[in-house]
This record gives sequence, structure tokens and C-alpha cells, in this order.
Amino acid sequence: MVKYLHDQGHEVTVASLSRSAEETEQCQGIKDFCYKFVLVEVNETLQNIRMVSRLLSRDPSSMGYFYSNQLQNEVNQLLHDNKYDLIVVFSSSAAQYVEHVTDTPKMLDFCDMDSQKWLAYVDYKKWPIRAGYALEGRKLEVDEKRLASLFDLCSCATDFEVETLDSYNTGVVSGYFPNGVDSEFFKPIDVDYKKNSICFVGRMDYYPNEVCIINFCHEVLPIIREKYSDVTFKVIGAAPPKSVTDLNELPGVLVTGTVDDIRKHVQSCQVMVAPLVIARGTQNKILEGMAMGLPVVSSHLAARGVDAVVGEHLLAATTNEEYATEIMSLFNDPEKQKKFAIAGRERVLSHHNWKRGMELMGECIERTLQQFHNKSEAV
Repeated sequence: MVKYLHDQGHEVTVASLSRSAEETEQCQGIKDFCYKFVLVEVNETLQNIRMVSRLLSRDPSSMGYFYSNQLQNEVNQLLHDNKYDLIVVFSSSAAQYVEHVTDTPKMLDFCDMDSQKWLAYVDYKKWPIRAGYALEGRKLEVDEKRLASLFDLCSCATDFEVETLDSYNTGVVSGYFPNGVDSEFFKPIDVDYKKNSICFVGRMDYYPNEVCIINFCHEVLPIIREKYSDVTFKVIGAAPPKSVTDLNELPGVLVTGTVDDIRKHVQSCQVMVAPLVIARGTQNKILEGMAMGLPVVSSHLAARGVDAVVGEHLLAATTNEEYATEIMSLFNDPEKQKKFAIAGRERVLSHHNWKRGMELMGECIERTLQQFHNKSEAV
């Protein structure tokens, strides 16, 4: 996004947090596309204290976790020293740094409506943890509504998220632009795949990934194994907790942990699954699988996070039996496998390429400027 704005001739100032020296190092490449680049490295312990300190207040704990006095001072100084044509905020947690600004057009890209993810967790957590998730979800929803009203336009990464935003009835103008995929990097490569093999990709210390993979291994794989005794399942992703690494004890299951190149591991498999029961926003794992030419079987919920048609570009399921049926249909029919492999990649190329996504972002920016101009004229 920053590169796109830079390439359009804009002078872009980026202000952001970093949570570790490693993140700070990884962020340095963006400086080539910035007029100014401000990065504040915070202490994880201090941020956790800030988060806990807001548990009994009206403010969401998430806002505490992502707040830094130093970054606020840096932002205030930038606003004092410069007259900006536009402020773009990524995520509700960063909106707090500029919510007071009224003399500059402002666009808030929620990407996902975070409150709904917290509320979705409630059904999968035990008491008293579920009470904490419910409280944080409700507080975030209230704050999302408040913050939205302070911006000229608010955007999301999927139509699904925009529906949620619009349901808040804040009166704010909404927009949409999707994530893109580097289809030159994520493309079919010449790797032999193992017959009757399945893979999942995702960071494994992310709770929705952990939940869906444990269920898939214990409930779906046994159904498939009744017909395909040689079925294998590869779980590809960093930081697997013990609950996930324990799945290595099951027949045919391999939990890889961090890998150097996910493409080789993904394309050694026949089918990708994304059986998420908690899913908000864009599902990049699905897009990358489609881009690599793998047929994808996802949950109906996760499928809403990509601009693709179930039954044409990917398959979807809800129950354990439906997942098993769809996966086995691909094992059993090479032509069907080929059809979804080709259709999936073509859909990514046409609807999730960065050029299209950035053009839609550009439209959101133009509408933001127009909204600000209209409000200024009204005053």
C-alpha cells in the first residue's frame, strides 16, 4: 500500500509501533518508499501492563496494548510541523493516535471488525476466560462505532466486514478494497505431490487455527481414513503449541513448525483445507493456496473472506462429513481437482491482484477527500 502511494507520486509519512528488535529490522525495507519513517519500539511487558490496566475501564484492553506515549508524541509533532493532505489509519487500535484531528481528511481502514472476532471466541472458551472475551468484544464494538464517526470514510478488506460496519448505523461512508496476492511468488511450481495428501497453512499459536486443526485431525481425518487408509495431513506454520504438536502422534499427521519456504510444502500436497469455525477478514491462506494451483476446501465462513464463488473457484463445507466428502471427491476425480486448481488461480489473478486492490483503495481515498470537502463546505 505504501509503495503504491509512493509510486503515484505522493510523499508518504509512516508512523508505527514495533514490538521487538526483530520486527524493527523487518520493517526497515519500507523506508525506501517513505518521505519520513517513524518507528517506535515498545517493551512487550509494558504493553501487557497497559492492556491489563484497562480491564476494569470502559476502554478496550486492545487500545492499551497498542498505545505508546512516545508514538503519540511523535505523531503530535509530525502534525504540528506538517500540513498533511490525508491521514490513513490501519486498524481501529491505531485510530486513537489521530482521533482528535479535525482539520485533515481522515480514512480509517478497519480491515477486519476486531470486536466480532473477540465475540466469536466466546463460544469456544471456558469460564471465566469467555467472560473476558465477551467484555472485550462489547467494549471494542462500542469503540468501533465511536471511532468510525470521527473519520470521513471507513473501509474494510471484505464485503462481509463492510456489512458489519454498515450495521452499526453510524452514518459514516464505507468502502472496500481487498488484500492482494503476489501471484508471481505464489504460483504453481514443479513439485511432485503425494497422493491423497492434505495441507493447512497458518500461524499455529493463533487460536482459530489451533481450534480448527485439532477438530479436523480428530473428527474429519478418521472419516477419510476409512476409505483412504494412506491419507496424510501436513500442518504448516510457525509456533505450534503443545496441543498442536501432540497431533504428530496421530497416523498420517505431520506438524512442521516454521519452514523456510511454504510453497514446497504446500505443493507437495493434493488439497488445501481451511476448516475455520472462527473467521473474520481476508483469508490469505486460502488465496495463497488458490494462487499456487491447489484446490481448496474451506468452511463457508472462511470462504466469505475471499472474492470467490463456492462451487466454481473453491469448495466449502460445514460438517465433518461434508469436509470428508468434498476432500475425497477431489482424491477420486483428477479432472475435478484440475478444474478447481485452474479456476482458483484464475480468480486470484482477476480479483485479488494488488493492482486491482490498490485501484479500489485509490477510489476510497478520493471519496474520503470529497467527504471532507463536503463537510467543510457545509460548515
